[in-house]
Amino acid sequence: MTHTPTPAFSKTRIAWMIAVAAAAAFLATFNETFLNVAFTPIMQDFNVDVNTVQWLTTGYLLVAAVFVPVSNILYHRFPTKPLFVSVVALMLVGSIVGALAPSFEVLLIARLLQAIGTGLLTPIGMNITLAVSPREKLGLNMGIMAAMTTLGPSLAIVLSGALLTVAPWTTLLWVFGGLTLVVLLAGGFALQNVAALRRPVLDTISFLLVAIGLVGILYGVSAAFGGAALYAAISAVIGVVALWIFVIRQQRIEHPLLNLRPFANISFVLGVLMTMLGLLFVFAMNVVIPLFLQSGHQMEPLGASLTLAPGILLTVVMGPIAGKLFDRHGGRWSIPLGFLIMAVFVTLVGVAAGHSSIWLFGTLYIPAVLATALVIGPSQTFALSQLDRETSPHGVTIVSTGFQIAGCVGTSLGAGIYGAISGGSGEFDSLLGGFRGAVGLVVVTSIIGIVLAFLAYRSTTKTPAASDQELTVQSIMKTDVYTLSLDDSVLDALKTFTDRGISGAPILHKDGTLAGFLSDGDVMRYLSATHPSSTSIYSYAIGGDDDLAQAMSELAELNVMRIATRNVLTIDAASSIVDAVTALSDAHIKKVPVVRGENGPVVGIVNRSAVNRLAIGSYLQGALVGGVEKHL
Repeated sequence: MTHTPTPAFSKTRIAWMIAVAAAAAFLATFNETFLNVAFTPIMQDFNVDVNTVQWLTTGYLLVAAVFVPVSNILYHRFPTKPLFVSVVALMLVGSIVGALAPSFEVLLIARLLQAIGTGLLTPIGMNITLAVSPREKLGLNMGIMAAMTTLGPSLAIVLSGALLTVAPWTTLLWVFGGLTLVVLLAGGFALQNVAALRRPVLDTISFLLVAIGLVGILYGVSAAFGGAALYAAISAVIGVVALWIFVIRQQRIEHPLLNLRPFANISFVLGVLMTMLGLLFVFAMNVVIPLFLQSGHQMEPLGASLTLAPGILLTVVMGPIAGKLFDRHGGRWSIPLGFLIMAVFVTLVGVAAGHSSIWLFGTLYIPAVLATALVIGPSQTFALSQLDRETSPHGVTIVSTGFQIAGCVGTSLGAGIYGAISGGSGEFDSLLGGFRGAVGLVVVTSIIGIVLAFLAYRSTTKTPAASDQELTVQSIMKTDVYTLSLDDSVLDALKTFTDRGISGAPILHKDGTLAGFLSDGDVMRYLSATHPSSTSIYSYAIGGDDDLAQAMSELAELNVMRIATRNVLTIDAASSIVDAVTALSDAHIKKVPVVRGENGPVVGIVNRSAVNRLAIGSYLQGALVGGVEKHL
């Protein structure tokens, strides 16, 4: 009832849309680190210090993280193509303003405009991919998306280093603006609407709470290594409290900014954490390796960046391969293997860092960064595959928020540990100690990732069956329910039915309690009674224009409660699936409103198809387990 079926697209159209979504993911993440190599000339041009200039990255990541939750509302509020083009256009404007910036303050504002685009664009691209990907190719397509999100921040360092050897830093923004324009035009050409459009409401208080929460926590992490421990702790506490209030509010308001249902799925949560650990590795190493090679081995920025290039380019090839492996075999062994390879080879990189051979250093880093392809894309796919199609967009929002958080935390922890241990000293031994400290961080997080991978797949095999644990209606109901108000006319209701692709909707009082239920059958029965010459709406579709105009005029003046069913059968959210089956079969109806408590508010809808999916899914799971046991 809450999902309008996605139109069927040709294979060529799907390929184009996934290509545009992947390009958007690359573009958004590319810009996160593209300007980092230019910090030195920017400091010189605007006469600012390193603590000020770093806000071009920290502020960017913070704003991007804040706007990710808003993306799900916009994705379901506006058609896909205009939304995509508008968001990319915002990034283009930011690039032009930044390239022409007369002061650091204007440059920072331009970067924050770009950050809003990044926060919105990454989850929109992932939602497009989820919406159009055939189930059997989901791992491959998500692998492509993961490769682009990994390639973006890594390749940006290499390309910006190369450009800065021949052009001023403003060239970076002009080049990025050109790339943005290409993606904007491609989106305008290739995209079609793929989202189930609704009328979600942006809860301003929730937006402010999540902004304070994320900024507080991420600023606390960033400031912890900057000598401001007290301010960092206060900021982190404020952030945690704000997020705690945010979570409570999402459970109590009618239109939450972020649907928290995915967090009830432990497998999804573990998949998100694994994705974040893989990204933390990438962001930490991307900032620490160039710093160490430039300061410890006196390499030029371009040379330090090129040391990362082979692994980065090979990762682009490995991403889709890892996705195909996930489609065929799952990630039960490939994900922990990826974390293990990351831990082993980055340890060897730490050892090689003490020697003079840069060739050995770069060669050992290749398998370490290649292994992230076995982790990031498959972990994303694993997490999102645990959710149904209705909940997937909320899962995408959570995954995308996790991406920004992992980027900020990885960058801050990597650079912070490196700086704290090296103590700002230019001596090689101190710098080596700082680099190995950062290596130790990613080794520990990789080991944690191995543990999480095994826990994640154990959680999927130990999900209680219906025979082990009685499921409730709440576990299968749809929560994003299209509703009607007491003031609506029948014509308003028909428009809602047509726009949303539904056949009926509950009518609610202002306090959310149920007043009645109107279906298209109620409308047809009314028309048949008032216009005896017609038995259904189809009569109007074959030439009865006058009758249709008269009928629609009547329906525009007719209040929904005049023909709605007032004595509506409902079911409590805590009722069992057996109760739901009984209610649907005994009353010979397709759907039942779900309420919380006697005479409580409507919290969802349960329909026959949800029960059918549960039954078939339980059977298939049992058949699969039986088949496995048979072969053991």
